[in-house]
Amino acid sequence: MADSPHSATVVAEPGPIAVDWAATALVIIDMQRDFMEPGGFGETLGNDVSQLASAVAPIAAVLKAARETGMMVVHTREGHLPDLSDAPPAKIERGAPSLRIGDPGPMGRILIRGEAGHDIIPALYPVEGEIVIDKPGKGAFYATTLGADLKARDIDTLLVCGVTTEVCVNTTVREANDRGYRCIVISDGCASYFPEFHEMGLKMIKAQGGIFGWVASSAAILEAMTLSENAPETSNKLAAGASR
Repeated sequence: MADSPHSATVVAEPGPIAVDWAATALVIIDMQRDFMEPGGFGETLGNDVSQLASAVAPIAAVLKAARETGMMVVHTREGHLPDLSDAPPAKIERGAPSLRIGDPGPMGRILIRGEAGHDIIPALYPVEGEIVIDKPGKGAFYATTLGADLKARDIDTLLVCGVTTEVCVNTTVREANDRGYRCIVISDGCASYFPEFHEMGLKMIKAQGGIFGWVASSAAILEAMTLSENAPETSNKLAAGASR
């Protein structure tokens, strides 16, 4: 794809990628209180939840820019129905957390839809018109409407960020890759409880010439968006898409 009035080239690894912003969606994975804050599911697994805080500011910066241009924005939340009918027993029983999925916790029942802990952190909270995908699994396409939502907007490229890098972010990118989407993972907009897993998770995506996608910093994304922010064609096309 050559640069045009409504596209720009993002500096990325393993190489630069031209992006049509009107055909691009920002997908923010599972920035939920249950994963990000003390007392949630992440901490019950014995993790240091403060490890995830570094991703918030980079995501917020890209989210602000996406909103200003009218880009499609998708938020995901992992969690289950109150009766746990969509939670496989193997998932509930796995590991040795101090509280299991569905147990009462300080922010309500752990990873249950509608509870305070299941919701997205205030710093990245969705605004009217943004899509919120409630997913029962790690990947954002499994048992959700995400594929149909993207198709309805003629999206072919995803800017992916969120937590954790090696689990829900990687799973979503792999699902998207199999469905033909071009994925750009925002390196500093992802995080893991294990820094080494974050590093390797990004390496897996961009390895072998970008076997699953590209990796770029939030600064590189914002710079590319700035290059095309004054193009009327971009603004008009994005606004038209947002009104669908």
